[in-house]
Amino acid sequence: MKHENDPPRSLLRRIVFVTLGLVALFSLIGAVLLGFRLVSLDRVAEATGPAMVATSSQVERGRYLAMAGNCAGCHTTRGGAAYAGGLAIDTPFGTIYASNLTPDGAHGLGNWTAAHFWRAMHEGRSRSGRLLYPAFPYPNFTTVTREDSDAIYAYLRSVPAVSAPNVPHALRFPYNTQAALVVWRALFFTPAAFVADTRQPAEWNRGAYLVGGLGHCIACHGTRNVFGATEEKRGLSGGLIPVENWYAPSLADPHEAGLADWPITDIVALLKTGTSPRGSVLGPMAEVVYQSTQHLSETDLRAMATYLKALPAVAAAGDQKVADSATPSATKASRRDIGVMERGNRIFDQRCAYCHGDVGQGAQDAYPPLAGNRAVNMHSPMNLIQMVRHGGFLPSTGGNPRPYGMPAFGHVLDDVDIAAVLTYVRGSWGNDAEPVSARDMMKR
Repeated sequence: MKHENDPPRSLLRRIVFVTLGLVALFSLIGAVLLGFRLVSLDRVAEATGPAMVATSSQVERGRYLAMAGNCAGCHTTRGGAAYAGGLAIDTPFGTIYASNLTPDGAHGLGNWTAAHFWRAMHEGRSRSGRLLYPAFPYPNFTTVTREDSDAIYAYLRSVPAVSAPNVPHALRFPYNTQAALVVWRALFFTPAAFVADTRQPAEWNRGAYLVGGLGHCIACHGTRNVFGATEEKRGLSGGLIPVENWYAPSLADPHEAGLADWPITDIVALLKTGTSPRGSVLGPMAEVVYQSTQHLSETDLRAMATYLKALPAVAAAGDQKVADSATPSATKASRRDIGVMERGNRIFDQRCAYCHGDVGQGAQDAYPPLAGNRAVNMHSPMNLIQMVRHGGFLPSTGGNPRPYGMPAFGHVLDDVDIAAVLTYVRGSWGNDAEPVSARDMMKR
C-alpha cells in the first residue's frame, strides 16, 4: 500500500541512477589515478638497491616478531608448510587466500627486497605496487618500525622455500577491483608511524606498540562499519568477528573483558598460559595464545598487560548494562518465559551440572563457574552459543599443557534446546542477562 507521503517512484529511480552514476564516476577516477600510481611504483620497485644482508641476531629477532604478529596463523594451512600461504579467510565480501611468504622466487618473497616488504607493511602495497586487501592487517602494521619490518623480512628469507602458487581470491564485484580498494583506502587508511606518549612510562609505550601494531588486537576486539573498517575512535570496544560469529569482548568495558581491576600478574598469566585466577581464553583467542602470546617474553607480556590495564573504561558497542541498570530485576525476569526456563533447567541438570555444579559454582582448577561469570552475562550470547554447539578447549601451553575442555553438544541439542539452557544459565544464580532468542540462534 502506498502512503500519501511516499516519494514518487520516478524520483526514487532518479536518486538510484544518480547514486550509481556517482559510484561509477568515482571508481573510474580511482582506477585512472591508480594506473598512474602503479606505473611510478613499478619504477620504484625496480630501483631499490642491493639486497639486505641479515645477521643471525636479526633473523632471530624477526622470528620472535613474526610470532608476536601471529603471521603463521594466517599464512599456514593446517598440516601445511610454514608460511606457504593458501589459508582461506572468509569475509562478508568473499574469500581471501593468504599469500606465500616463503623465499620462493616464483610464488613467494624470493624477488622481494626489504624495501618491498616494508612498503607492504607500512602502505599495504605489493611488490608491484598493487593495493593489498586489509585482511592483511596493514592498517595496524603501518605503525611497525622499519627496523622491526626488516627483521621480520630477514626471518622470512630464512625459512624453507615452498613452491606453492598463490590461490586467487574469490571476492564479489566490485570488491574484487583495485578501484574499490582506492576508495576504501581514501576513506579509512592513512600510513602512520608509532608515536610514543611522553606522558607515559616506557613499559606502557612498549605495550601500546605491541597491542596496536604487531598484535593488531583491534582487528578482532574493535567494532567494524559496513565497509569492514575498524572504528578507531571506539578502540578496543569489542565486536563480532565477521563470518566466524565469535564475539571478541571489549577490553575496556568492566562488564566484558576490561582488565582495569586485574593484577598485572593475572593478565600476564592469561596471555602466557591461556588461564588465570580471573578467567580463561577460548575460541579464536585460544589460537592467539597458542600460536603467539605464549611465546613472548615476560617483559613484553608485562608491557602489554600494563597498557591494557590502563585503558580508560568505555562501554562496549551494544552493551546494555548501563541502560539496564535502571531496569528493575523483576522486569528483566518477566522477559524470561517460565516454560523456557524450566526446559533449560532440565537440560542443565542432564548435561551441564556434572562439571559446572548444581548452582553454577564450577570446580576449582577444572571447570569455570557460571554464576557471576562475565562471559555468561555479556550482552552478546554468541560465544556461549558457539561453545555449546561446537565445544572448545583452552590452548595447550607450557604453563597449562593438559587443559580441560568443553565437549560439543550441537549433535544432541537442537537450537531450541540450546537457547533454553543458555537462557536458564543467563537468568540463574544471580545472573541477569537477556534471554537467548531464536534470532541469536540463526547466526552460525
